[in-house]
Amino acid sequence: MSTPVVAILGRPNVGKSSFFNYVTGKRIAIVEDTPGVTRDRIYEKVEWRGRTFTLIDTGGLEPTSQDTILVQMRRQAEAAADLADVVLFMVDAQAGMTASDREIATMLRKIQKKLILVVNKVDNIGEPPADVYDFYNLGLGDFFTISSTHGLGLGEVLDAVYDALPPVEEEEEDEELIRVAIVGKPNAGKSSLINKILGEERVIVSNIAGTTRDAIDTYTEKDGQRFCFIDTAGMRKRGKITDNIERYSTMRSLTAIDRSDVVVIMVDAQDGVTEQDTKIAGYAHNQGKAIVVAVNKWDLIEKDTKTMDQFRTAVMEKFNFMMYAPVVFISALTGQRVVKLYDTIVKVSQEASKRVSTGMLNDVLTEAITAVQPPSDKGKRLKLYYMTQIKVKPPTFVIKCNKKDLFHYSYQRYIENQLRKSFGFEGTPILFKLREKDENDTE
Repeated sequence: MSTPVVAILGRPNVGKSSFFNYVTGKRIAIVEDTPGVTRDRIYEKVEWRGRTFTLIDTGGLEPTSQDTILVQMRRQAEAAADLADVVLFMVDAQAGMTASDREIATMLRKIQKKLILVVNKVDNIGEPPADVYDFYNLGLGDFFTISSTHGLGLGEVLDAVYDALPPVEEEEEDEELIRVAIVGKPNAGKSSLINKILGEERVIVSNIAGTTRDAIDTYTEKDGQRFCFIDTAGMRKRGKITDNIERYSTMRSLTAIDRSDVVVIMVDAQDGVTEQDTKIAGYAHNQGKAIVVAVNKWDLIEKDTKTMDQFRTAVMEKFNFMMYAPVVFISALTGQRVVKLYDTIVKVSQEASKRVSTGMLNDVLTEAITAVQPPSDKGKRLKLYYMTQIKVKPPTFVIKCNKKDLFHYSYQRYIENQLRKSFGFEGTPILFKLREKDENDTE
């Protein structure tokens, strides 16, 4: 399921970052009374009335400026507007309506996105100053008056955002389709892999990092199984992202992971696992996605009989938080083991959807407890009463116990290993929800 995106746009210094900080509850954005302070986009997930959306803070729009920084900020904001489902157009009540506000309004009307006009810096409760009614001349209809500094009127704006979000019904998933996000750092061979899978030049391939800016969905079928492969822009370290629009490409990649069933992490065999690879993998792991590690460009590596096992060990040392993930060595250029990658994707998708009966789970739990006694602390021993599965994708289990604080992480890992030994669950994280004896065990 794709998370809707809401972008805050407006000219510099109208209070966008203050609004962002107040709504997200985090002082992430820099706030300073100087135009152009927020130069790179910042995004954060927000939940309101049970719906989750991604809120983007942007640098200010100056439609006619030729200043290099302001031109980059304009490109960045335009990219955010293109990405967004809903646009919050923020203006400044104290400064009044400006020529820039008019030009931005004209631009936003052309993008045909749901627009919400927000008049900021109305800091007093009660009837707003008469000047704010000039903003009707922007031709965007009714507006909301707020004070992002004092938190006035923000609830009404968020209610309007909630009403403007895409209906949940439009986000329904096709259970027979496996959605596969191909992610990794730039130039790891993601587009080449999809081209080899499809047998055609569907995606532009270039050795220039950053060629793929958007997440591109491509559908195919193999042996009766339908797939949607999502090619994404390469993700690199934040400090190396110099093009503001590329920052939005990174967010598209994270969004692609969010709406995928399986994540294929492309590792360049010549570079090995990098720090950025581990961050990408960590995000996919934390989102509970089934994962396959594809080591690409294997045809370029000098090998002997031990090379593959040694490289697999090195990969798992870096990805030690997801030892469950299978590693496939491929060449997107020659097609080497691409068929095996297909089979592995199907397998981990099935494993992530696997359900185990409560009876079988508790047989494994009883054997595990008998073999290794649960931990104790200050004379109080952990007791595990039963286990049941409540969800798939990822497999999620409730364990009823006497005291959650005694269930140390190491013993949870032990129970997880016993589950994997008995039932597989290859390629998927396993989640535990602990419940004490008097707690409800349903979600």
